[in-house]
Amino acid sequence: MDEEHPVRRDLDVVVFGATGFVGRLVADYLAEHAPEGVRIGLAGRSKQKLEALRGGLAPRARDWPLLVADSGDRDSVEAMVWSAQVVATTVGPYARYGLPVVEACAAAGTDYADLTGEVLFVRESLARCGAPAASHGARIVHSCGFDSIPSDLGCLLLAERVAADGEGTLEDTTLVVRSMRGGFSGGTVDSMRATLDALAADPGLRRVLGDPYALSPDRAAEPDLGRESDRVGVAHDRDLGGWVGPFVMAPYNTRVVRLSNALQGWAYGRTFRYREVMSYGSGYASPLIAGLTTAGLASVAKGMGFAPSRALLDRLLPKAGEGPDEQTRRRGRFAMEILTRTSTGARYRALVAAQGDPGYQATSVMLGESALSLALDGDRLPDRVGVLTPATAMGDALVDRLRAAGFTLTVERV
Repeated sequence: MDEEHPVRRDLDVVVFGATGFVGRLVADYLAEHAPEGVRIGLAGRSKQKLEALRGGLAPRARDWPLLVADSGDRDSVEAMVWSAQVVATTVGPYARYGLPVVEACAAAGTDYADLTGEVLFVRESLARCGAPAASHGARIVHSCGFDSIPSDLGCLLLAERVAADGEGTLEDTTLVVRSMRGGFSGGTVDSMRATLDALAADPGLRRVLGDPYALSPDRAAEPDLGRESDRVGVAHDRDLGGWVGPFVMAPYNTRVVRLSNALQGWAYGRTFRYREVMSYGSGYASPLIAGLTTAGLASVAKGMGFAPSRALLDRLLPKAGEGPDEQTRRRGRFAMEILTRTSTGARYRALVAAQGDPGYQATSVMLGESALSLALDGDRLPDRVGVLTPATAMGDALVDRLRAAGFTLTVERV
């Protein structure tokens, strides 16, 4: 117990950044789906905006407490984290605004969940907050949205099934995005800007971002599997069912999955190779579509790193706090297969799929259920504290919650 902040934990979950676009979706999801009796608070910089948000939620939210907090105001952040069991934050870019919240949660023993897709931020969180969080019994759980729950839980389920069947460990493993309908969120674009700004200030960070084990808690202990790089071009892969190209989230998701393997003592395998690709099918036009899409994504990435074109893109790309209308969000979807060959030669396939725009609708469900799992699942959670991943912090408890929320998470032998 901190003498300045006696433990009172009046709330189970606080949604920080509740008046932002995704924050509002998370608050709305919890108002509709949290079990009766769960104590939820809404936090943000403007009490007036918080009051307006609360007034538009389901009637059960009308008495939810409001907490005025700003990541730049240490006292307000500390008051917020000491009031709750779990803080679920949508306030990004996390490299700019996230660390004060992580540090406060680690010191207070308050569990934490976010939506980051920023390698550099998670590295700093691991380095600065891993030991304090473990010492105070806090679970700091990054990447509780489309970055990177489908990848992370899908690989966990594969490893568990392979172990249960006595088929050794995972080896060559590939996530294939079979279908995805949705747009870039403004927060994702803002995170991209923050990363590019960090690279401009320190070009040496490119080597860090290129390291497949950039998030490892013990880089020297990682297996030497030769060069493991993210796909950058288009190719035909008969085993994967046609033409494939880069998946824009692979450079982050793959690092999170490898971190989960390391945090579990390399339970997936010491020769676990993991990559992620986007599928374009095997039709006549597939290579053309794959090539144009890949070139377009590369152009955006390059354009964001060049001042004149970045100014133009800033006007065209969504801004933080912006997003699609409800109908568009509900029409979104994603479906991912994760294919693996084990150390005994057996083959398995996991499927992770859900309805709803991945970056908005589905992500609000994932973050909402992650917060509820941390707050309510108690003894069902893995016996781990510190800076963690969804798979290592919540594991099967979160799988069950997402299945109950309509997600598909299955594994079969093939």
